[in-house]
Amino acid sequence: MDDQPQRQGSAGWSPQLFDSHAQAPDLATAATHMADRGIPVFPCVPRGKQPLTVHGFHDASTDTDTVRSWWRRWPDANIGVPTGSASGVDVVDVDVHGAQSGFGAFERARRAGFVEGWAWLVRTPSGGLHAYFLRTAITPQRSWQLPSQHIDFRGDGGYIIIPPSCARTDEGVDRHYQQIAVAKHHRPTPVDASGLRRLLDPPRTMRPSTAPPSIGRAPDKLAAWVASRPEGARNGGLFWAACRMAEDGHDLGSTTSLLGHAAHAAGLPEPEALTTIRSAFRIVARVAPASQAPPPSRPTRTVEGVGL
Repeated sequence: MDDQPQRQGSAGWSPQLFDSHAQAPDLATAATHMADRGIPVFPCVPRGKQPLTVHGFHDASTDTDTVRSWWRRWPDANIGVPTGSASGVDVVDVDVHGAQSGFGAFERARRAGFVEGWAWLVRTPSGGLHAYFLRTAITPQRSWQLPSQHIDFRGDGGYIIIPPSCARTDEGVDRHYQQIAVAKHHRPTPVDASGLRRLLDPPRTMRPSTAPPSIGRAPDKLAAWVASRPEGARNGGLFWAACRMAEDGHDLGSTTSLLGHAAHAAGLPEPEALTTIRSAFRIVARVAPASQAPPPSRPTRTVEGVGL
């Protein structure tokens, strides 16, 4: 992100901003309009979501000269906006994948009072929904995903594509992100991302167990098991699996790539997952014999004693 004070609210957003933005004649004008109002933007591939800048959404800028130069270089680039405190908005993303969608989960959240305070609604090219919520507090709300519910939360550490960007559907049709509603009859309120997640993915009661899971030691099986861990068991499960890979001679880089991705799918933040994997490698290195025989079928007694 360019050198600017981190936003602690949503002063740049307004119904007028979104209305005038939707009427912009082209993507370059729309991107410059947002930057001029203090909303950081960055270019993404035409008809797609992948950032064109080297550091992705971290390069988002409110400097209009920078923004104009990007869209001179890529006039058809979609417009990306970092979510959370960087821009002043959080977004609940309702996904649609064929016959499956997150609209049922979104309706449950609406009845429970979690998503009624939206400021804008945007229809996505897939037929899904982006519900924008104003960020008015400085308390972090990290992005997360619930693939089983087809609901994603875009907060700190995430980004969205905004109108009038467009995307190509699986059917090969180009469709625009389109504003469909503005809060005119209710007062926009922030979204409680943690509460929303607990509603849609309630913590599961875990029974204490000292027995290791019977999943084998193949890396793909370990990764699948880590990805399935519920809240309250993610760190321990990741630590256990990382120990197994370390004992089997896998290096830190390949383990981090495989298990880190699986842990993120389970909802564990990337820095936390990396710390857990490194801790597992340190402990295995500390207790492993100087010359180790072929990998045991079970965890070593010393490492298993660390606990999940």
